[in-house]
Amino acid sequence: MTIYGPHKASLKAVMDSFEKGIRAYSEKEKEKTGEMLYEHLSYRLKAEDSMKEKLTRKGFPLTAESAFYAVKDAIGFRMVCRFVDDIYENVSRLKALPGVVVVKEKDYIKNVKPNGYRSYHMILDVTAPYEDARGRDPGHFFIEIQLRTIAMDSWAALEHEMKYKHEVKNAALISRELKRCADELASCDLSMQTIRNLIRKT
Repeated sequence: MTIYGPHKASLKAVMDSFEKGIRAYSEKEKEKTGEMLYEHLSYRLKAEDSMKEKLTRKGFPLTAESAFYAVKDAIGFRMVCRFVDDIYENVSRLKALPGVVVVKEKDYIKNVKPNGYRSYHMILDVTAPYEDARGRDPGHFFIEIQLRTIAMDSWAALEHEMKYKHEVKNAALISRELKRCADELASCDLSMQTIRNLIRKT
């Protein structure tokens, strides 16, 4: 029996519809300015083994209701943007999509994590015309989305590799170097944003 029960198709439909909504507003922006609002967009339905492992680790029962509502990341999106301002523009556009209510958001760009991690995280409650794990139709579905610049995304991938590698020599040194790189990349992101603003004013 799938951890998502008979509603796995609903989750996929919600995910695909949400992707279309993002693509639609970004393509409209491209028609006006010649540029998309993001560089890359990836998304996934959390693998069942990963969902079961997370629910077990957090002490939740292995049920469809837990998979839908307990950890709130059955559907995950990652948006990679070229400039910091694009992240905040996308945040505004995402909040304006039909049926979307923000459940939680964390701005790790303005409030950087101690290790240097920068990103914008959102948990969205999306109402959609599909039955959910509580029998509601239209149902409620949670979507987790992370928004980063290209530099932030590259750094996060490197930090993730170090974090999940079982044995890392000179871990303390690498952590210090990662923090230094994070600060330098943030400075570059700010400079790039400033340059773009100057170009657009001319």
